[in-house]
Amino acid sequence: MNKTEAKQRIEKLKEWLKKWNYEYFVLNKNDVSEAARDKIKKELIELEERFPEFITPDSPTQRVGSVLSGKFAKIKHLRPKQSLMDCFSDEELEDWEERNLKLVPGEKLDYITEYKIDGLNLSLIYEKGKLHRAITRGDGVYGEDVTHSVRTIPSVPLELRKVGGASLNDYPVIEVSGEVYMSIKSFKELNKREGQVFANPRNAAAGTVRQLDPKVSADRKLDMFFYSIYFDKNSVLPYPQSQKETLKLLQDLGLRVNTNFVHHSSLASVRKAMSETEKKRDGLPYHIDGLVVKVNDFRHQNLLGSTAKAPRWAIAFKFPAEQSTSRVLDIEVQVGRTGALTPVAILEPTLVAGSTVSRATLHNEDEIDRKDVRIGDTVVIQKAGDIIPEVVEVLKDLRSGKEKKFHMPKKCPVCGGEIERPEGEVVSRCLNKNCFAVHQQQLEHFVSRKAFDIDGLGEKVVEQLIEHKLIEDAADLFSLQASDLMHLDLFKDKRTENLLEAIEKSKIIALPRFIFAMGIRHVGEETAELLADSLDLKTRTITLKKTQKKNQLSLFAGESAEEKAEVAEIPALQKALLKLTVDGLNGIEGVGEKVAQSIYDWIQDEKNQSYLDKFDRAGIKLLVPPRHKSSKLKGLTFVITGTLPTLSRDQAKELIKQNGGKASSSVSKQTDYLLAGSEPGSKYETAEKLGVKIIDESKFLSMLS
Repeated sequence: MNKTEAKQRIEKLKEWLKKWNYEYFVLNKNDVSEAARDKIKKELIELEERFPEFITPDSPTQRVGSVLSGKFAKIKHLRPKQSLMDCFSDEELEDWEERNLKLVPGEKLDYITEYKIDGLNLSLIYEKGKLHRAITRGDGVYGEDVTHSVRTIPSVPLELRKVGGASLNDYPVIEVSGEVYMSIKSFKELNKREGQVFANPRNAAAGTVRQLDPKVSADRKLDMFFYSIYFDKNSVLPYPQSQKETLKLLQDLGLRVNTNFVHHSSLASVRKAMSETEKKRDGLPYHIDGLVVKVNDFRHQNLLGSTAKAPRWAIAFKFPAEQSTSRVLDIEVQVGRTGALTPVAILEPTLVAGSTVSRATLHNEDEIDRKDVRIGDTVVIQKAGDIIPEVVEVLKDLRSGKEKKFHMPKKCPVCGGEIERPEGEVVSRCLNKNCFAVHQQQLEHFVSRKAFDIDGLGEKVVEQLIEHKLIEDAADLFSLQASDLMHLDLFKDKRTENLLEAIEKSKIIALPRFIFAMGIRHVGEETAELLADSLDLKTRTITLKKTQKKNQLSLFAGESAEEKAEVAEIPALQKALLKLTVDGLNGIEGVGEKVAQSIYDWIQDEKNQSYLDKFDRAGIKLLVPPRHKSSKLKGLTFVITGTLPTLSRDQAKELIKQNGGKASSSVSKQTDYLLAGSEPGSKYETAEKLGVKIIDESKFLSMLS
């Protein structure tokens, strides 16, 4: 075979395979066996190996690329992603329709229902008809680039089909959204092959998409359904005028849609569909958690519009919380970072809403007594909203008389140390500051996202570092060497290099984050900010490059390559802390007597001063928020909710404080403004009820100009 013949044959084989994929995944036709498909693909692979100059990126053989070397890039969505409102009953669904009909008086609404696939939302961007990017939902504005994994999904076309005779080169930039999922069959095969890696197919799909190695993604057999499309209306493609037309266009482009969608002329028909779907759900090859109900006509959708939180024209009609029964095999006690002892029910594994549940927190001794939970009891387990497992009740009628009452241990179950339960508190605590469990939990808190946010330091790595006696406390992380890590499990050259680089980058950290990372009892994120604001530290000015502004700079709202910043040394912090008194701390607005005493006790402990000395020797620098730029917001209290278009929540808080305002975490009658972005949550409704002014980011920024 000469080159001309090879090129022609390769093109024919590629077109045949693309046609087979379209008919199999989109049209659900299976006229040609997979064995025949595999033989054609094998021939294509062999020809491309002989004639590599004819390999193209859209070839079905090029789905699996090379392993990524580091983190996933952040990509901005073409338009922000909103979430859906939820409803769990016919009454809530009727209320939703009533609200909408008031906004479009005299109109009759029709609906489309689609299965709510329990998977991972993704957006795919096609340029000139070819797959360019696959992006996770992320925060709704930015998502992670997972193109390398998504290319391996057979039901995702690498190239769109031609519609209406238009050339792919004339296609506009197209963004389509859909749900990536793992079938129940593939999930069972994965857990059988690799052990009980994931609790449910949704977690498996999310974990697989975020694999650095696309071969792993390909082996785990993901699938995808599409349900929305966005592109410039002034293009060669016909723009759909309804959700029904959208699904048809997606199919015409070669994108797979779930064909169980139904067009309804009334809400009564929607309710009937929900009832029928609930009966079918257990027989489906994938998990669903309800129906998505959408107003079909785009004219109506545009009239209804959106709240800051979600579109008014769509709602997730979810199945009632699924319940199951299980038996309490044992009750174990976990030890947290402050020494708190938490009882946990060990359950006979049971499937609840698609997940295997084998553990449930019992919170504390009083909660166990209130519910009268005993070892051996049969209990009702529920996942509220199909998410959080909880023990609803004990089925006392099923008791045999052999059940055992649980008693909190007299000694720490991990270290054997003394425990105490202070009068008036519901939590017992281990008093041994050298307890292994306390030590591990403290380290995990230290490296967590809201503290030092050190990539690569998960639970298993922290556990190994402690077990191998490589660190005694968090400050020792900054003296780790490559030679310390190389002999640990899971560590290879690149992972060691990445971890040490992440540790080095974290040496410059915002003061509130540093205080939060110390793990002072009763000091959460907000209290850490209040304490940081109250301190007057001697500082010096440094220039920070953009690469240094990952997690530390909650202080800056800009996107410039460099920023001027004020930093303080650890000794300056120690000096300022040692000047504090209980009364002085109690005088900080938002810090109560109990918290003030806890902070004071921590500061006065000589061991903690020695601990801070170690951070100084490690070269930790503290970024100090600049003092007020102006008094434009003086006396005003703001609460922030949702995802803002350009500012992070930390950046918005800092701007409020820099301009004399106060940033609070909860809405009350004392709140002056609610600064709302997309997906604002319950704070939005509370603000509306209390009559609090609700503003968006642009209005907020105009108040500063």
